Parts: sequence; structure tokens; C-alpha cells
Amino acid sequence: MSDPRDSVEHRLRPLWLAAQAGDEAAYRKSLELMSQRLRAYFRRRMSDAPHDLEDLVQETLLAVHLQRGTFDAAVPVTAWLHAIARHKLVDLWRRTGRKGAVTDSFDDLDEAAHPVAPSAAPSRDLGVLLERLPLAMRRSIVNTKIEGLSVAEAARLEGVSESSVKVNVHRGLQRLAKLIRGTP
Repeated sequence: MSDPRDSVEHRLRPLWLAAQAGDEAAYRKSLELMSQRLRAYFRRRMSDAPHDLEDLVQETLLAVHLQRGTFDAAVPVTAWLHAIARHKLVDLWRRTGRKGAVTDSFDDLDEAAHPVAPSAAPSRDLGVLLERLPLAMRRSIVNTKIEGLSVAEAARLEGVSESSVKVNVHRGLQRLAKLIRGTP
């Protein structure tokens, strides 16, 4: 009987490698498989906050897109995806004040055996995209999503209301998603 971990990696790996080479159809299919995997991963860990699940899936897929240049073909795609997902989950818990165990992976993979490549290129990609946003949106996203500040802390730092920060982040992420997709 085949191991389900091998099955997911077996299906995802060739698609992701083709996507990395510029195949748009493979990229879309990769993201579909990843989103299914992410939903299952987050659902198990977020039973007390199911309303955040889809936002976290989308935030993680955005990070996957921005960090695609860090993927190392020597590393299993699922291990790389898990590392990104785990960091996004920790970021969410940090923002909301929740603590939880994040040491278990999609398939109980030993992450030490599959290190993730350093992320130098995505910061350049992200910086380019962020520069295309209005300053207020850019500041709110950087402060909350990258620096990990709470909405209240970001509002104090930026000298605006918490509602303004939330709106800036929401609209800014929507614009970033459109920029990534290449739509106006």
C-alpha cells in the first residue's frame, strides 16, 4: 500500500517544478493542491477560530507566490509549503494572542531533514510589489504582516485609528493579489 505522504508529494512535485519553469496551468493546479492541503492543515489547528481559516489559506498562498524563488528542488515541496504555513499560523497566533503547538507537520515530516532555503529573493519581490501600493497601505501591511505588530500597535505607530489600519491591510492585500495575478 502506498504512503499518502508520497502521494501528495508525488502529485505536487512535478506540477510545482513545471510551475517554477513558467507553466501557468501547472502553477494553478499546484495552488489548488496546496490550498486543499493548507485547509486540512489549518482546520486541525484552528478549531477554535474557523472564521480565520480561509484568510490564513489565502495569506499563505500569497506567501508561497512571493517566496517561490526560495524553493530548492532538493527539498520536498510539502516540507517547503509546511514551513511557510507554520510561520503564517504562528504569525496569526501572535497577532491574536493565542498559543498552540505547531511542531507537527502535514505528514509528520522531520523539517530538520528538509531545510528551507534562505529567503533573500522574496524580499526583493515583495519590496517591488509593496512599492506599488499607496504609502498608508504599505505601512499598515509592513507593520502588521511583516513586522508582526498588532493592529493597535500599528495604529499607534502610524498615528491612525485601528479601523484605518484594518482597512489599509485588507485593501492592500487585495491590491497585492491583483498585482500578482496581473489584473488591474
